[in-house]
Formats: sequence, structure tokens, C-alpha cells
Amino acid sequence: MNRTIAFTLGAVMAVAATWAAAQEAPDALIKRVASDVVATLKSDKDIQAGNKKKLYDLVETKIATNFDFLRMTSLAMGRNWSKATPEQQKALAAEFKTLLIRTYSGALANYQNHVMEFKPLKMQPSDTDVTVRTTVTAQGGQPIPIDYNLEKTPEGWRAYDVTVGGVSLVTNYREEFNNAIRESGVDGLIKTLQAKNKS
Repeated sequence: MNRTIAFTLGAVMAVAATWAAAQEAPDALIKRVASDVVATLKSDKDIQAGNKKKLYDLVETKIATNFDFLRMTSLAMGRNWSKATPEQQKALAAEFKTLLIRTYSGALANYQNHVMEFKPLKMQPSDTDVTVRTTVTAQGGQPIPIDYNLEKTPEGWRAYDVTVGGVSLVTNYREEFNNAIRESGVDGLIKTLQAKNKS
């Protein structure tokens, strides 16, 4: 195939894929990702045997790509976000992403036997900010409500907060972040997150 034609075809396919992702409804996105992740958890023998790296990679490639970590970090920082330079904001978002991926990976270790149910999505065609409401039930356990807050972006819907059992993920970290900044500034918070991610 001619290189120019191949390049053009590749570019068209990339644009089409981006357009398709942008058109995917927020609840359909959550369902697709959840189904894909659960299927991998059930079929991957290495993950079932406790391979943490493969579990981390699964979260990185299948889940993290659908989150807006910059907005999540700004929400977790609250009023302190404006105190950080653009470089510090970027560093904070990167460290917070790593922390959340590690936390999420640990939570997923025994997830393959859970059942996820979706509530009807209340959404208008013009909405750019929605909440996808779900429940997750472990075998023999009580349903736990998990809500995903998503914002529509040029790249498609991206989650910026998750509320588990009524507790917001970003709000849960706000006090910790505020205390670290009060004690040692924004750089101190970055160092705290780096230390956590290395432990």
C-alpha cells in the first residue's frame, strides 16, 4: 500500500475512533469498561494468582484513561489549587493518579465475583455533566452504591469523581491535602504523595 494512502487511512481511522468515543453515552462507557475489566479479571490467571503488575497495568490501560486526573486533583486540592504553579499542578496530578491507580488495583483484586447494576440514567441531550449511578454487590453481601461523576470533553466523557457509599473520593482526600499544604506547602504535598507511591 502506498505510504501516503496508508497514512491517510490511519489518520481517518484515528479520527473516527475519537469521534465514536465522543459519541458514547456516559452510562454505556461505564458499562463497557466495567464489563471489559471484569472479563479480564475472570480470565487472566496471572492476576488471579496475585500478579500486582498485571493488575496495575489493567487499571492503567482500561480504567485510568477514562478519568480526568487534573480535574480530580484540583477538586481534591480545593482552594489550594490556585496556590500551585502549572508545573506543581502537573506533578500533583501525576502523583495523585499513581496513588489512585494503586488504590484501585488493590480494591479490584477480589472484584471478579461482584455484581454491578446500573440505575436508569437521567440525562438531557444538552447535558455536559452527569452522574452514573450503580450498585456493586459481593456474593452474600449488601449492595454498595457507587456513583460516577462525568464531564463531557472533546475526547468523550471523562470521570472526575467517584462516590462510594456516600463518600466522595476527591472530598475524602481534601483534608489530608490541606493539612500537608498547611504544614509544608505544595512541594511538601508532592513529596508526601511521592513517598506514598514509593512505599
